[in-house]
Amino acid sequence: MIFLIALFLAYFAPSTAWSVAILALGAVAEVAEITYGRRLARRWRPKTGPTTMVGKTAEVVSPLRPLGQVRIDGELWEARSAAGAGSGEQVRVDSIEGLTLVVTPLGTKQ
Repeated sequence: MIFLIALFLAYFAPSTAWSVAILALGAVAEVAEITYGRRLARRWRPKTGPTTMVGKTAEVVSPLRPLGQVRIDGELWEARSAAGAGSGEQVRVDSIEGLTLVVTPLGTKQ
């Protein structure tokens, strides 16, 4: 975008020397903008998808004996717990296998 502005300004520059200087500065600014944008994009990781649920707390909707359902972020998910958990209990998501959450109980309902 910066380079397009530089092209526009270079067209109306009073001399060829000014046009070259404006285009050179525009090219440098464009490279700097792209470099900054790429670095910024690497820092921001997507915060979507099933892997973001690992470590979150969920509430048991149907008892986990060992399979059942939990509610996490307003969504119902199939879950499995080796220790088991009753309705209303809080569980932590340890991993995801396919579309089933593997959870462990945190304690009883408060």
